[in-house]
Amino acid sequence: MKELPERESPKNKPVSLFVTCMVDALFPETGMSVVQVLEYLGVEVDFPMAQTCCGQPGFNAGYWDEARRVATQFLEAFKNAELIVTPSGSCAAMVRYEYPRLFAGDPIRMVEAERIANITWEFTEFIVDGLGITDLDGNLPEPQTFAFHDACHSLRLMGLGEAARTLVGNLENANIVDLPEHDVCCGFGGLFSIKMSDISGAMLNRKMNQIQACPAQVLSGDASCLAHINGGLSQRNSSKPVRHVADILAEGIANRFGRLTANREME
Repeated sequence: MKELPERESPKNKPVSLFVTCMVDALFPETGMSVVQVLEYLGVEVDFPMAQTCCGQPGFNAGYWDEARRVATQFLEAFKNAELIVTPSGSCAAMVRYEYPRLFAGDPIRMVEAERIANITWEFTEFIVDGLGITDLDGNLPEPQTFAFHDACHSLRLMGLGEAARTLVGNLENANIVDLPEHDVCCGFGGLFSIKMSDISGAMLNRKMNQIQACPAQVLSGDASCLAHINGGLSQRNSSKPVRHVADILAEGIANRFGRLTANREME
């Protein structure tokens, strides 16, 4: 995990949601789950409409000039943000660690890139490490067991993993177990899955075997992993998709509110 300069506390600040292009295009319900959880915690959330992509695909492929143009749009879209939260460890890593590198030769945009980097948080990291909240006081309607697939950027660059497990584990009726090889790559890697499809496919098959053999519902915090793994699982006609942690947290909160409403009606 790379070290970042010490950041200001994010408490009592409005959040600008960077939903990411993957969530927007493939998992819009996850974006809604993130908003539901944050608003439940009393956080004011806005959605800059000019946001697109963070530029990570081009950056990772070595097309830094093209990535810089995409990232410049990101800087413009979030220029008024006091705090940025995203449900993606890989996109958070791109903004926090790579934007300062990407704009190192641009003295004008470098200042804004560093500012943006220092106010960007991954979703579960923001709740646990930023707000200091480890228990959402949510509950699931019946006992469920969960395991986690740790996305590469989230785990190795951001040092994430425990925050998501803590939040889900503290939901009533939730139990956490380990997924074998939870820290092994699913094979996506952005353009890697296209340029080296045979290797990527072999990695994906190994990951799917572990998931299907696991008795628990598998969760992740990165939509790119969800898209890759669930695409493979659908080809196997599996009825056990991997889900985003935000969706489970939102369900726990929604179920709690339903229970409270029913109790009030009985009083």
